Amino acid sequence: MKLAVFSPVFGNRSLEEALRYLSAKGVDGLELGAGGYPGKAHADILELKSDPRKIAELKALFDKYNLEICALSVHGNGVHPQKAIAKIATEELEAAIEVAPKLGVKKIVTFSGCPGDGKGDMPNWVTCAWPNEYRDVLEYQWNEVLIPYWKKYAQRAKDNGVQICFEMHPGFCVYNPETLLKLRAAAGDALGANLDPSHLLWQGIDIVSAIRYLGKALFYFHAKDTALDRENVARNGVLDSKPYENEAERSWIFRTVGYGSDEKFWKDVISALRIAGYDDYLSIEHEDSLMTQTEGLDKAIEFMQRVMIREPRTNGLWWV
Repeated sequence: MKLAVFSPVFGNRSLEEALRYLSAKGVDGLELGAGGYPGKAHADILELKSDPRKIAELKALFDKYNLEICALSVHGNGVHPQKAIAKIATEELEAAIEVAPKLGVKKIVTFSGCPGDGKGDMPNWVTCAWPNEYRDVLEYQWNEVLIPYWKKYAQRAKDNGVQICFEMHPGFCVYNPETLLKLRAAAGDALGANLDPSHLLWQGIDIVSAIRYLGKALFYFHAKDTALDRENVARNGVLDSKPYENEAERSWIFRTVGYGSDEKFWKDVISALRIAGYDDYLSIEHEDSLMTQTEGLDKAIEFMQRVMIREPRTNGLWWV
C-alpha cells in the first residue's frame, strides 16, 4: 500500500510547496483536485486537456519530487437538473478521462451525481420510500437519467484504460455500497467505489463489512474519519444539516484519522483491504474543523504511516 494526500488541504500553498512538503514527510503521492467541488487551486483539467505543454510541466514537477499523481478528482454533478451545472461537470469528467492516461493515472474520483424529479431545477436526494411519489422520483432518476449517463462514461473510461471511483456520499444517488453496486451492475464494471469511511460511519455502516461486500468493485480509498456525538445522536438521530462549524450541536463531525475511530479500528480496516486484494493508495482527506490544515494533516500522516501495511504480499506463507 502507498500513502497519498488529497490536494484541497493545500489550498493556501502552491503545488510545488505541497509536493516538497509531502516528499519530506515520506508520502508517496498526491490525489490531484482538478475541477468540480475540489476546485482548481493546483490544476485545471480543461486547461490540461487543451495544452499538452501543461501536462508535460505537471509530470516534470511530480518527477522532481519523486511523487505520483495517484488520482484525478473532478467531483461534480453531471446529472444536475440545471443544464449549465451539468455541462461543466460533464466537460470536466470527459477531460479527466482523456487526460488521465497521458499522466499515467488510472483513477478518476467523482460523485455519481443526483438529478432532480424531472420537473424542478434542484437535485432531489430521496431518503425514504413513502409517500409513493418518492419512489416515482427514484424510478425517474435511475432509469431515465443516471444509468444512461453512466453507461456512456463507463464505456469511455474502459476504452481509455481508467476507472471511475464514486465517492459514496449522501446527497447523491450513490451513497452506500448497495447503491454503488446497483449502478455498477447497470452501467458497467469500469465504475467502482472510492471508499471513504467518514461518509459511511455516520450512516451506521460497518466499514470492514462494506469492504467485503464491495469486493472487486473497491477501486480507491480515502483515509478520513468521523466522530459521532452519542448524546446528540440519541436526541436527534444521524441525519444532520446543521453547519459543520456547529461542532457541539451536530450529531457527527469529520475528524482526522484516529480522532473519530481508534487505532484498532483502522488496523482492522487496513487488514480488510489487504484481504480483499486492495493494495493501492490510501489517500488522506483532511477536513477536521477542530484542527488547522497543518496540524491535522501532520497527525494524519503520522497515524497512517503507523497503521498501514506497506510491503506487498509474497507468494506463499513464509512461516509454513
